[in-house]
Amino acid sequence: MAKSDEKGKTEAKEGMGSAGKFSDILGLGVQTKNVVEDENPAAGFRMLKAAGFSCADFSLNYYLTNVSLYRSQRNDFFDRSEQELERYFTPHRQGAREAGIRIHQMHMPYPIYIPNGRKELNEYLWKVVAPKSVAVSAFFDCYYLVVHGFKLARNLGSEEAEWEWTERFLHSIAPIAKEMGVTICIENLYSNAGGHLVEGPCCNGKKAAERIDRINDQYGAEVLGFCFDTGHANLVGLDFEEFITTLGQRLKVLHIHDNDGVGDLHQIPFTFTKTRENTASTDWEGFVRGLRAIRFDKVLSFETAPVLDSFPGEMKSEALAFIARIGEWFSRQLSS
Repeated sequence: MAKSDEKGKTEAKEGMGSAGKFSDILGLGVQTKNVVEDENPAAGFRMLKAAGFSCADFSLNYYLTNVSLYRSQRNDFFDRSEQELERYFTPHRQGAREAGIRIHQMHMPYPIYIPNGRKELNEYLWKVVAPKSVAVSAFFDCYYLVVHGFKLARNLGSEEAEWEWTERFLHSIAPIAKEMGVTICIENLYSNAGGHLVEGPCCNGKKAAERIDRINDQYGAEVLGFCFDTGHANLVGLDFEEFITTLGQRLKVLHIHDNDGVGDLHQIPFTFTKTRENTASTDWEGFVRGLRAIRFDKVLSFETAPVLDSFPGEMKSEALAFIARIGEWFSRQLSS
């Protein structure tokens, strides 16, 4: 899979249309999971377009799920060669283009390393799944690939030791990412400790910014960026505005979704409240202030696939359209 055209990459990253002007200030995106089916991907992309989306977060993690991996199980999907993966996903790429949907971001299968997992499985994830995920991202002309850092702080005794493992992994795929013009995006995560939710990898904005700058300087390219996940941030009580402004232009992609502060529910924004007076459980005002402060000009992307299981199947189009309307509201707040 060859490196993509640099001019096309610049326009895609800035959300620019073919005329070289911002089509709408910000693009709107959502996961392909529960919408785009392998049997007829074009129909799913047409549904996204009709709902009001211009971009998509391609759910590559759907093809090797975290549920299976945590059970030390894997399928043979990524045993395919890069050429076989290209053939498999050609209808998806064509369907997206015909519908006018840009694959703006993609999610690598996760976890990419299982604490106390089988050596053979961890090596397979690291040496096979990860590099092929970068190649698939490039095949889609998708320049942002989200990865999960290793959850090893409790095993190794510190966040710094945990990051050393994550960085080793990043260095294993960074040369491939540079060659193919893909930016790997680390994501703020949560973890579990004694039945409690606690901060997971990449929850310190200052450390993340320093690490991103250092690695990018090392490679002389933007091989590393950040994905801010609103749901994970809400679960562990991050200050949205401070975190986003600390990241600045290192923030490349978003996972926008809501929860009750207790479970990682991936629901529609503004769904949950703290009080009968309807105070939102998630700091959406801080979210908007932070994005406005850094002049965020990329894609407002929703990670809300579970929502489509909550509604009756015949309401899928309406649910997607409602999510897109919320995206339009965010866009107006940022451009006002």
